[in-house]
Amino acid sequence: MRLDVVTIFPEYLDPLNVSLVGKARARGRLDVHVHDLRRWTYDRHHTVDDTPYGGGPGMVMKTEPWGEALDEVLASGYEAGAHGPVLVVPTPSGRPFTQELAVELSGRPWLVFTPARYEGIDRRVVDEYATRIPVIEVSIGDYVLAGGEAAVLVITEAVARLLPGVLGNAESHRDDSFAPGAMADLLEGPVYTKPPEWRGRGIPDVLLSGHHGRIARWRRDEAFRRTARNRPDLIERCDPAAFDKKDREILSILGWAPEPGGRFWRRPDSVEE
Repeated sequence: MRLDVVTIFPEYLDPLNVSLVGKARARGRLDVHVHDLRRWTYDRHHTVDDTPYGGGPGMVMKTEPWGEALDEVLASGYEAGAHGPVLVVPTPSGRPFTQELAVELSGRPWLVFTPARYEGIDRRVVDEYATRIPVIEVSIGDYVLAGGEAAVLVITEAVARLLPGVLGNAESHRDDSFAPGAMADLLEGPVYTKPPEWRGRGIPDVLLSGHHGRIARWRRDEAFRRTARNRPDLIERCDPAAFDKKDREILSILGWAPEPGGRFWRRPDSVEE
């Protein structure tokens, strides 16, 4: 996968050289190019922003530097043999970034990120490139940052760990929170390692049983418990038909039951465990 980032703070992307992303780059799984947007400015102050039409506070990033930067980045990528670019625009007003979207992006051969500053990029830039290549506007949460670089780091790490050969164990992400399949609407439960006792605290006996079926069931039950406690909204949107008898039993214990329309609702007299 090729990854290009255009930013006014290239040093912000230094973490792309470490941890799993750094290893992915070292192994040739991820080809990262970070570009300084100010290279495509021509005034003595390297200006990338201007006042907004219509008035109001803040500044808006200019069309000219972004247009020239993206034209050159795309041209150089094509010359290097890259194909299938997708423009990823980090913005609070974008599509929520989910594990499902991370999986989708991990299947793309080339991602071009445009982390903005100030009040964002002149809308005409996004509209222009949407006529040439796919554009995905992405939000990493319901809050506002000073710039989109942190979002690029979040998205890149989530995507890179899904690339073949990046994780030491290819099955490691199968039971992740939100992983497609059985965990799509669940949070991963608690995990433990050696020693078996620490400061008077042990670990659940089932994890020492060696019984893989019971261990798998315990882990799924704990996933339901954690989800019901921390993200009840996930259970509310679930389709009960996706759950087996044991799933329904643990949900009933936790105070959930399907309503006539098929979705789950929480009984008022339920007791959280």
